Amino acid sequence: MKNISNKNIIFKDKKVLLRVDLNVPMKNGSITESSRIEKILPTIKMLLEKEAKIIILSHIGRPKGKVVKGMSLEPISKKLSSLLNKNVLFYKNIINDNTLSEVNKIQNESIMMLENIRFNPGEESNDNEFSKKLSNLGDIYINDAFSCSHRSHASVEGITKYIPSYFGLQITQEIEALKKITSEIIKPVSLIIGGSKISTKISIINNLAKKFNNIIIVGGMANTMLKHTGYKIGKSICENDCESLIKDILDISKKFNCKIVCPIDAVVSKSIEGVGKNKDIKEINDDEMILDIGPKTISSIKKIINDSNTVLWNGPAGYFENPNFQTGTREILEIITQKTINDKIFSVAGGGETVAAINKFKKFDSFTFVSTAGGAFLEYLEGKTLPGIKALNQNV
Repeated sequence: MKNISNKNIIFKDKKVLLRVDLNVPMKNGSITESSRIEKILPTIKMLLEKEAKIIILSHIGRPKGKVVKGMSLEPISKKLSSLLNKNVLFYKNIINDNTLSEVNKIQNESIMMLENIRFNPGEESNDNEFSKKLSNLGDIYINDAFSCSHRSHASVEGITKYIPSYFGLQITQEIEALKKITSEIIKPVSLIIGGSKISTKISIINNLAKKFNNIIIVGGMANTMLKHTGYKIGKSICENDCESLIKDILDISKKFNCKIVCPIDAVVSKSIEGVGKNKDIKEINDDEMILDIGPKTISSIKKIINDSNTVLWNGPAGYFENPNFQTGTREILEIITQKTINDKIFSVAGGGETVAAINKFKKFDSFTFVSTAGGAFLEYLEGKTLPGIKALNQNV
């Protein structure tokens, strides 16, 4: 893997096209959460130290090749400028015949951010001509957007055919972390996986069951497992007609000697606004819903984590938005972070709700690695080859 840490790469006087993911949440034109912006700072700072001319390529939202008001990167360019304490030039137009002349004006150790790359029709279609036009803007291309690397887009995949291409610092860190939970595992290794739909995570479970010692299923996914294995779950969120999926999980886990763990008790209520009470999983009434894992389940999960050397977490244990149903998620966070800080385990977390829970309880820096990559993170765990990664490996 060739990345920008390679001392033989000369960046001075070079125009560097840097693809990053700045698709941050915004409300009324203001950024509400900026961790994705903060994560790219090390790569930018390294390039500035090496006297490069940085041209940032990124996107926000899904404008589908059209200019959409409210999806401009201009507010993000201002936020990046404040974080770096350095002026970030912003090019307001979509890429056209004048873009190259504007790019050529920037000096060493300067930064220009181009407008939302997805405003250009050729981006999402991975158009060859647009990829060439994009590559002509720079001398070197760097992908530091792991979260976009499952997309076959021009600024992710197509561009690498026409310009020397490298991995950035952030994407390298992400890949190295994921290797340690997929191909370079230190066992025992455990997965804690949640979410509302087991059907969306079946590929992850079946792929990791071949390598992991334990898979702990929580959240709505656990409700589906419980229902299809004979338990009453009241009016809890779950999926129907999943018999074949559940059978696949149980068959594969048995074949590869992976232990599947589901809740043995729960915190239930008649509504998500309720207070909640602990119940054995066999005692759920028809008018109740499962909203968190119970103390016995928490205790069993803690024991598994204590006995693990590697832990992957994807999906909260319950409806943590209500303080009455956040104990399971908070307790899982506590034990993982304690063991990580004491250098007892290698811990990785990822997924939108997981990251939201980590931020809520201020534990972002307590994991070995937290992925904000979303879809790319999940596809990597499924064992899929990501187009952006494959392109870099082929064309560097």
